[in-house]
Amino acid sequence: MRVVAIIQARMGSTRLPGKVLKDLGGETVLARVVNRTRRATLLDEVVVATSVLPADDAIARECEGLKAACFRGDEVDVLDRYYRAAQKFAAGAVVRITADCPLIDPELIDATIRSSRDQKADYASNALVLTYPRGLDVEVFTADALARAWSAAKEEYQREHVTPYLYENPELFKVISIAGEVDHSKYRWTLDTAEDLEMIRAVYKHFGNRDSIRWIEVLDLMEAQPELAALNSHVRQKTLREG
Repeated sequence: MRVVAIIQARMGSTRLPGKVLKDLGGETVLARVVNRTRRATLLDEVVVATSVLPADDAIARECEGLKAACFRGDEVDVLDRYYRAAQKFAAGAVVRITADCPLIDPELIDATIRSSRDQKADYASNALVLTYPRGLDVEVFTADALARAWSAAKEEYQREHVTPYLYENPELFKVISIAGEVDHSKYRWTLDTAEDLEMIRAVYKHFGNRDSIRWIEVLDLMEAQPELAALNSHVRQKTLREG
């Protein structure tokens, strides 16, 4: 089965406009996400899916520089964007990554793919029950499940956030949750605010701005230097229905 990672990215952001092209230790945030995702060994291709809005031309240009495939689709109906990207790149299974996760971990991507494959799941995620830091979220689903969701999902939030129809209907899909042995969900490693960016830049700087940092190394750093985690510990994660 051909496994394609699709990284959704856009320039629009209510709290930190243009966040995915912000500088992060000499590379853009998007470059960090693409490069880290490419390190996963069970992927056949990595694709960036952005919108057709003129503002997102900048993302398409960045993809050219990264030699990364870029698909452009609907701005708001991201489920449709994923469905059409999966079709174009002949995905048998899709790994959903968001471009605001510059510490996404290739080992966790592989682990989620492996669990999905071994258990013949329609949908698998390490974020259904939060035990990993926010920002390490990986979702894997079959192209068939994606097509069924694309056809059946009607609610606006289900279209915008791609996967709710899958995990909200376990009677229709085989859904598996992948949890860590220890709960580290108090940590916030995703990028949505200036405080998030300050924290993530500090992490990259500590590790010499290399993007091969393992998530467990970042965890050790956070536990040794709790003032780093405090930089954005007050930031509230938006809910699905807030967009």
